[in-house]
Amino acid sequence: MSRIGNNPLTVPDGVKVEFKDRIVSVSGPKGELSCELGKEVDFVRNDDGTITVTRINDLKRPRQMHGLYRSLVENMLIGVSDGFSKDLEVIGVGYKVEQHGKGIIVSLGYSHQIFFLPPEGVSVTCDTPKRKTQADGTPNQLLAGFIKVEGADKQLVGQVAAKIRGLKVPDVYKSKGIRYADERVSIKAGKAAT
Repeated sequence: MSRIGNNPLTVPDGVKVEFKDRIVSVSGPKGELSCELGKEVDFVRNDDGTITVTRINDLKRPRQMHGLYRSLVENMLIGVSDGFSKDLEVIGVGYKVEQHGKGIIVSLGYSHQIFFLPPEGVSVTCDTPKRKTQADGTPNQLLAGFIKVEGADKQLVGQVAAKIRGLKVPDVYKSKGIRYADERVSIKAGKAAT
């Protein structure tokens, strides 16, 4: 029995949900999203205004997909009403990030600057920090900027954030690179420590 799949979904105010030909379409203030449900599950509207995703039988495949499809529909409802966001930090001496139209220009110590233009439906903004302190209270001289990725599609926001992070993955020896705001990088001791 799927504990996630059996939970009913409440539709937020201002969000419109349609189900036709196994495709769920959700529209709201932040945009429109659609998802094709598999043949393993069905879409039911309840009398109290909630939505339930039910499986057609209790075979293995429908039981596996029940919670997944319910989560996909829930993410669409949250995305079109509130949206999703990921925060990244650019850390390194001489590193720089600046807004350029809808995209960003990032200097990461390479011989060239990198221009990153996000796909349709995702917005990328950057900010230069005033001063951020480390855990012990001393100012962090390496922090070069913040990047915020926002959009209605949770999967697309996460993918764009991962692509930006992949431009310069955090270095485990010098702690330089692009990392998620809540990511913790374990610093390794180099050769000098031995």
